[in-house]
Amino acid sequence: MKKIWILFLLVSFKAHAQELFVYTEPASNMPLGSLGIRMANMLMDEKKSSNYEYHLVPELMWGVNKRLMLHADAFLSNANKNFAAEGGSFYGKYRFLSTDQVHNHFRMAAYGRYSFNNSEIHQQEIDLYGHNSGWQTGVVATQLLHKVALSANLSYLQAMDNGNANKFPDVQSNSAVNYSLSFGKLMLPKEYVDYNQTNLNLMVELLGQTLGSNNGSYLDIASSVQFIFKSQARIDIGYRQQLMSSMYRTAPNGFLLRFEYLIFNAFKK
Repeated sequence: MKKIWILFLLVSFKAHAQELFVYTEPASNMPLGSLGIRMANMLMDEKKSSNYEYHLVPELMWGVNKRLMLHADAFLSNANKNFAAEGGSFYGKYRFLSTDQVHNHFRMAAYGRYSFNNSEIHQQEIDLYGHNSGWQTGVVATQLLHKVALSANLSYLQAMDNGNANKFPDVQSNSAVNYSLSFGKLMLPKEYVDYNQTNLNLMVELLGQTLGSNNGSYLDIASSVQFIFKSQARIDIGYRQQLMSSMYRTAPNGFLLRFEYLIFNAFKK
């Protein structure tokens, strides 16, 4: 199988290069007919206490075809003092542009997410990955240049009431624009030989949000290291740090540990 689950691959080996980022999704999709299993763990430092919020997000991914991939995930956390299931989301991404050349390619994709959540709304930031109910739609562009990948992301979010009578506060903006810029580089192996080599990737990502009517903004930086084993298993280790913010956020800083495994040709007869 010449679809390797790594961040950067030399196109001269006649494989399909694949970029992977930790805090954002690139424009590329997972291989056709494959299934992916993720388990994300986030440990976030609460600003007004000595406590840590722990979020667990199990996720299933499906490469429907070469252009479309679908995700479904569940949200569990101890944000309300007791560890409990709080909701989930559905995510889809459609790659509509792909320009491949030797040692580089450019891709663009459109995506959307629908989230449902029953937890208490406790911050101005709109976060559809574990905090808010609502929907999101956006576009992402990714450029691969040999061993370096760059990705830019722009999306619109609309928050709704959370379940269990957790109404969205009238005094807060229920819409936002998210934006990000991601940079990654393949560090190891220095020379590509076969698919069984362990890959080491380093990444830096800038992550921002501006609330509707410019009622607040934030900008974070996230650095991470990524390991790919035998082209199928992946471990992400990252830390996210707030650079600036003019909105209230309960726990912007913290660690991420994610495990992922890809099953090729899951639906092959």
